[in-house]
Amino acid sequence: MVARLVLGYGLLVGISIALISLVFYFGTIVVLQNQIDARIAKIANREWQTYDARPNADLVAEIGQQLTDNFNSDTEIYLLLSASGQILAGNLQRWPVFAGNRPVTARVIRDGQNVTARLVKRTLGDGRQLIVGWELSEVDQIRQLVGNALLLGGFLAALVVIVGAAVFRRQVENRIAEIRHAAQDIGAGDLSRRIRVAGQDEFGLLSLDINRMLDQIEHLMDGVRHVSNAIAHDLRTPLGRVRNRLDAALRTQGDQARGESLVVQTAAVAAIADIDHLILVFDRLLQIAEVESGVHTQTFQRVDLDRILHDMAELYDASAEALAMRIEVESVLPVLVRGDRNLLANAVASLLDNALKYASDGGLIRLRAFNQGEQVWLEIEDHGPGIPEEDLPKVTTRFYRVDRSRHLPGNGLGLSIVSAIVKMHGGTLILHNTPSGLLVRLVLPATSGAQPS
Repeated sequence: MVARLVLGYGLLVGISIALISLVFYFGTIVVLQNQIDARIAKIANREWQTYDARPNADLVAEIGQQLTDNFNSDTEIYLLLSASGQILAGNLQRWPVFAGNRPVTARVIRDGQNVTARLVKRTLGDGRQLIVGWELSEVDQIRQLVGNALLLGGFLAALVVIVGAAVFRRQVENRIAEIRHAAQDIGAGDLSRRIRVAGQDEFGLLSLDINRMLDQIEHLMDGVRHVSNAIAHDLRTPLGRVRNRLDAALRTQGDQARGESLVVQTAAVAAIADIDHLILVFDRLLQIAEVESGVHTQTFQRVDLDRILHDMAELYDASAEALAMRIEVESVLPVLVRGDRNLLANAVASLLDNALKYASDGGLIRLRAFNQGEQVWLEIEDHGPGIPEEDLPKVTTRFYRVDRSRHLPGNGLGLSIVSAIVKMHGGTLILHNTPSGLLVRLVLPATSGAQPS
């Protein structure tokens, strides 16, 4: 867009310079030539009217007088021919061939020199031919001078256009880049980011409008977040009280009849399980809201992903053994990123939990972390059924669950939390099926340094 705008600006200026140059050229050379045509036509008409019926001697004397009066004698051209074609007077060595009575430009030999001249012809009554002309050497010099000046001016103007276009492009790109960087930060979750307002030009007014829009968006998002958090907190509290009362009722059930006690106990256990599930859902929603708020970005440090993978593998090793599964860790040291260790560990734990839940018993779960250019890839691969291709773009949506997994425990928030954590770290979450199962890849920006947190 900027390149096309600068190119259009350059073409417009170039066309303007060309038009001005043409106007200047025709305003000098063409006007001067028209003045010469008018002068020689006036002289030819005067001589024709005066000497048309007079003898040759009078016109020959007049031509001699005009050529020797030292007034424009170096540029005037005269030639008088008799009816038989004999040169009677003038300063041309031969008769230039041309037809008609309109002024023409021709090469002639004047006083032994080959010159360019502007000529006009008149035919007298007795068949005599009179040519009146004007040498164009001065006009040629002016034309060359004007042409050189226009070429030099055009070169300098083109240079100014190129430099001006480059400066214009840089200024526009810098202003647009500033807006783009702010948009990227806002897209990453920093709703407090604002665009610097420089001046009252179009970009300044645009920055003001965007900042006002961001103020309104931040206000609305804060309101939504506050309402969501308030609802979650307000619901967790009564649910917690109900759970505690049910738990207390179970502990004091010994004095009742055995049958009634068993019914109440079964109902209470089921109610407690449902309440625990609801409390877990609210905890997950609060966790997602906290991650998306971006508060953790202020505590980012260098984190060793290899250490996280080993810690999580050790934590889930017992659960894997119970399912006859194995967890392997592969990494190429050092594997460092800048982020929040607890959140990254939480993301790995959620992915491991999913792998253990959906993978086949006796399978293998591989954890890998390695540097890939300026990025770090953290991969978790299992030997499970994978995810249907049509569901892959949807599984990070809150509460979304694949149909065939609805009978398994869960709430559809695990991958939503992982996606929010990855986005907060400026990374990308990629899921795709492999011949053996599902591969989940966290692509994070790499960082340098030898002292992880």
